[in-house]
Amino acid sequence: MQIAVDKKIAIVCNVLAGVGRASLLAEKIAIQLASKNIGHVIFKEDWPTDFSYFTDVFIVGGDGTLNYFINQYPDIDLPLVIFNGGTGNDFHWLLYANKTLEEQIDVALNKSPKPIDIGKCNGRYFINGVGIGFEGAVAKDLTGKKKHSGKTSFLITVLKNIFTYRSKNYWIQSANELFQGKKLLVDISNGARAGGGFHIAPEAKADDGFLDIVIVDSINPLQRLMYLPVIEKGKHLKISIVHHYLTREICIASDQIIQYHMDGEYFEDQKLVIEVLPAKVNFRY
Repeated sequence: MQIAVDKKIAIVCNVLAGVGRASLLAEKIAIQLASKNIGHVIFKEDWPTDFSYFTDVFIVGGDGTLNYFINQYPDIDLPLVIFNGGTGNDFHWLLYANKTLEEQIDVALNKSPKPIDIGKCNGRYFINGVGIGFEGAVAKDLTGKKKHSGKTSFLITVLKNIFTYRSKNYWIQSANELFQGKKLLVDISNGARAGGGFHIAPEAKADDGFLDIVIVDSINPLQRLMYLPVIEKGKHLKISIVHHYLTREICIASDQIIQYHMDGEYFEDQKLVIEVLPAKVNFRY
């Protein structure tokens, strides 16, 4: 493929992502770009206020880094690429699956950018998903702790909470659906998986203008254990305790503080108002 010689690429790196892995990966990307005589600048601790000097932005980190980026630069219209420098890398997997670094750089330099949806929750943007209830409790336990690559940390914390977590009451309203009562979890997904490899919304597409909603009814700890590997593989959407549908907007309230995560980052609120923003950013993939 022919590579444009007038590219000027900003490489933004989260030095904390992947326990230092992102920083090393950014250097590897820079070496490959230099070998192709492509202009680039690495930004680590201090990211620029804007990218007007550049033609593309390469983001090195995980879902949390990507979340930070879209909230810092919500109006960016340059082509973006995410490299798997985090621990979970779920949105990276959605776009690039198991491509090697060399294969992904080839895509990043030659593919035309395509629009990707993002979501908005209580005024803050997310790109992969929002996880409420059980997922929120897991995210809270993981906050501030050293994470292992992949789904190891997520799975360990899931098993820790699986016997003790108590389902909460929710009121869940969207255009054509209403759910009330105790739920184990409510997942609002733009991407297909979370937690470093759990296919919670296996049919989700990030460019269809919709969010995938997955609601799991309150179940006992033994049932949670039984269904955990089913959810991990994305084989749960036909189970009677699972409700799955698509929507553009959703409102969720509870009689207790709602524990939830956005792209793995933990938050708490009394009510959540969530919507999809179609074709908000552009990625080369």
